[in-house]
Amino acid sequence: MRNRFDEQLSLLNKELIEMGSLCEEVISLSVTSLVEGDLSKAKGVARIDNEIDQMERQIESICLKMLLQQQPVAHDLRQISAALKMITDMERIGDQAADIAEIIPFLNGRTGSECEDIRLMAAAAAGMVTDSIDAYVKQDVDMANNVILRDDVVDNYFDKIKKSLISMISSNPEDGEYAIDLMMIVKYFERIGDHATNIAEWVLFSVTGVHKGAQEL
Repeated sequence: MRNRFDEQLSLLNKELIEMGSLCEEVISLSVTSLVEGDLSKAKGVARIDNEIDQMERQIESICLKMLLQQQPVAHDLRQISAALKMITDMERIGDQAADIAEIIPFLNGRTGSECEDIRLMAAAAAGMVTDSIDAYVKQDVDMANNVILRDDVVDNYFDKIKKSLISMISSNPEDGEYAIDLMMIVKYFERIGDHATNIAEWVLFSVTGVHKGAQEL
């Protein structure tokens, strides 16, 4: 019985890693389509988002089978419960990358080059996603805590870019619509960082049995 559970847990971890890789890919593609002004790549984001949606359903099915067939207890149950929560955040990450891609055609070929920090912010958010999934697979509390701390880095980029865009509007009112579109894009990246933080908090729950959000209530 335990061997069967371990096999299913290994499959669950494999699927989570793959879903995490798709999240990395969809973020990277949305950034590339922005900085290159490449509408064909922007259209490719929707395809990957659909793959992420399919993986959410696959992983949910694996988790439910483990719950119904294996009757896990204690730490095993926490791992499965955490995985179910994590895939919801990962699915939202895909949606937000798709939202970014939908804005790009309205930039009329402009690439956000005035705000180099957008690319850095996106890279920071993508790194948080990667490490949060890795922390789950390794059951690494330190790595999960590090992801949570790095959310401040993404938030600081957001604040810096917001100020830059406000300045852009003040000095060039004709760029107002463009600046607002960029503001929406960076807000989506900020939310991606938030979702990565949520994933990391569920990793902590899977290991310790305590959810950080509950501690703060």
